[in-house]
Amino acid sequence: DGALYFDDKLVDGHEYQGPLSTTSSVLRGLTAFAAVTAENLNLPGDKMLGLAKFFLGICVPGDAKDFFNQIDSLACLESNRQGFSLGSFNVGVSTVLGSEVPSLTVKLVGAFSSGSKDASLVESQELNFDKTSGLHILNDLPKSIDVGSYTFVFEVVLHEPEHEEVYFMGSQTKVPISVTGLIKVENSEIAVLDSDLGSIESQKKLDLAGKNAISLSANHLQKLRLSFQLTTPHGRSFKPHQAFLKLRHESKVEHIFVVGNSGKQFEIVLNFLGLVEKFFYLSGKYDMELTIGDAAMENSLLVAIGHIELDLPEAPEKAPRPPPQPVDPYSRYGPKAEITHIFRAPEKRPPQELSLAFLGLTILPLLGFLIGLLRLGVNLKNFPTKPVPATFAVLFHVGIGAVLLLYVFFWVKLDLFQTLKLLGFLGVFLVFVGHRILSHLAAASAKLKSA
Repeated sequence: DGALYFDDKLVDGHEYQGPLSTTSSVLRGLTAFAAVTAENLNLPGDKMLGLAKFFLGICVPGDAKDFFNQIDSLACLESNRQGFSLGSFNVGVSTVLGSEVPSLTVKLVGAFSSGSKDASLVESQELNFDKTSGLHILNDLPKSIDVGSYTFVFEVVLHEPEHEEVYFMGSQTKVPISVTGLIKVENSEIAVLDSDLGSIESQKKLDLAGKNAISLSANHLQKLRLSFQLTTPHGRSFKPHQAFLKLRHESKVEHIFVVGNSGKQFEIVLNFLGLVEKFFYLSGKYDMELTIGDAAMENSLLVAIGHIELDLPEAPEKAPRPPPQPVDPYSRYGPKAEITHIFRAPEKRPPQELSLAFLGLTILPLLGFLIGLLRLGVNLKNFPTKPVPATFAVLFHVGIGAVLLLYVFFWVKLDLFQTLKLLGFLGVFLVFVGHRILSHLAAASAKLKSA
């Protein structure tokens, strides 16, 4: 039926809450988060309708706690924060299920600044109803409403008395509203002052809405002053949630200072003589960055002002050291430093002629062995005459010659591992053919003895 809800999951042995309690907790948390962050809840229409179907389809729960969760969740669905820029805004009225309502009138009976108990900033007025869109429209906000957070109080009045028996309108409805706008930043300047007389050593104008490349220099006996003004579209002073000045040393050590205000004027004065220990006696270049931010400020600033060269005294022996800077966890995935190997210079080799002469002396015993065999006379009487044994005998001698040739290649070209690999294949081959020819010779010898 399109109903939506959140179910509980049993974790670490906690008691199972059930979908009604869990869904109510989720909606209550979303509403509280929206109230803290001054943002809209922004639940899609179909999702809000599905949640409303779930709570309305439960009928009357079995205990008082579930009944409270049901009513509280429906109230959370009804109340939704709205944010408006200066100008007109629209108010829509519908039932929990999103259906149309009968003819009625919406009145703005009061508007109060958030956190203030002062009198209402507006007089009671009726919103205009647009039949085409079905919305109640307030064309212009009163001049008393400026940039900031407010609580608007609305009252809904049915035109027909008999409708009061069908629809319950409740009492006055309080809606938190955040009015946003563009804040003017004026009279921005930064200056270096003498510590004793307070006279201006150097002063420069700032354009906080544009780019700045201010370059200043100071020593530990001087001060740095930054000042600016913030005004709303109606010309009133504006106090943002955040106003910070950040100084970042070239060694990545950062210092953050809160910019105070007195009326329209925002000003901060840094006395470097009292800050040398906080700055860890680090002289050099400091980048300056100004942060001005607020939920109602549409042009919040995070602007780099420039830099200042500080000449601080030498650090004493027991002075505090700068804290170690955090290591970027993603730096290990970056390119590594190139590794340069320094290889040992090759040893000096003997002349080529001497190497060839040594090779000739190494081969002389082999030649002597062959000549000796010829001189003594080689007996080939036992060489097999049958085709198969003769083939194995030839292959055996060819294998022996291949091993001798492999030794030659080992001295000339191959390394030890290549030689051992080839020698392994030749060894298996020689074992096979040698076993066959020796078996033949043994069988022939046995026949001669028996004859």
